[in-house]
Amino acid sequence: MKKNTVDLTRYKITAVIPAYKIEKEIKETLACIPDYIGEIIVVDDASPDKTSEIVKEIQAKDTRITLIRHTKNQGVGGAMLTGFKKALKGNAQVIIKIDGDGQMSGYDPWPLLTPLILGQADYVKGNRFRDFNALKSMPIIRQIGNIGLGFLVKAATGYWDCFDPTNGFFAIRREVLEILPIEKVHKSYFFETSMLGELYLISALIREIPYPAVYGNEVSNLSVRKTLFEFPPKLAYLFFRRILVKSFLFDFSMQSIYLLTGIPMILFSLIFGIIKWIKYANLGISAPTGTIMIPVILLMLGFQLLLAAVNIDLHAVPKKALCDGALDEA
Repeated sequence: MKKNTVDLTRYKITAVIPAYKIEKEIKETLACIPDYIGEIIVVDDASPDKTSEIVKEIQAKDTRITLIRHTKNQGVGGAMLTGFKKALKGNAQVIIKIDGDGQMSGYDPWPLLTPLILGQADYVKGNRFRDFNALKSMPIIRQIGNIGLGFLVKAATGYWDCFDPTNGFFAIRREVLEILPIEKVHKSYFFETSMLGELYLISALIREIPYPAVYGNEVSNLSVRKTLFEFPPKLAYLFFRRILVKSFLFDFSMQSIYLLTGIPMILFSLIFGIIKWIKYANLGISAPTGTIMIPVILLMLGFQLLLAAVNIDLHAVPKKALCDGALDEA
């Protein structure tokens, strides 16, 4: 991206940092936040270590910092929702999420903020897969997991053009956050994906910006078990809710017709085929050609109709920003 020509000091930008067990990283993270970010909200999610004490020491020297402490751990989403509410009570024009574990330390987030200020997007995410040099430092298990999980997230949320949908480095315009039903956003590690699901339902325009993630000695609090067992049912819920709301409640299009005809055809062909196969297998005779062709033809036709519905879905990604042009200088 070309050198930034927008004077970010002229806008009210708030950073929200969810903090949990990051006493070793939080000092460097706060030190690397650019001066043009006028407010920093650190939400200590009932961290059992000395994170809050360290933040308080830095807060005495940096008046931009506001510390909020949870008495009970709510997860990264819960911490972010607390930060969002605090930011909306102020005069923030753009809210940016910065992880406290140092993965973005030393990276100037102006490419993430500029499209929002210019009104070119409602929500901007980082994309770790565009920087091949930085990608080499990402553990191979994370690369494989992010690619696989990323595809499922695309299908569930409808943002097919997001290459790194699970990325947690993002910024959002105030007016978009104000109309977003944040009470429906998950408080757990499903937070980022849940945000995308809600953004799609309000037709928010998302843009991705390449940035290099840094993987050092930080320990991820997201376990493999959570990913394998908790994410699939939540992704399935997001997917079916999106299809129901977008294709049948908010609108009724050819995609709706393809779904209403294709799915019954496939189900009928499978049920009819299985029943007839069992019947003629028990009789010990071959099924008539017509009996075989009926489920085969219905299955092929139903599959083609579903492919047509998927094609429409692929092109239904929001392409116009909800925000009303560029921001006024604060």
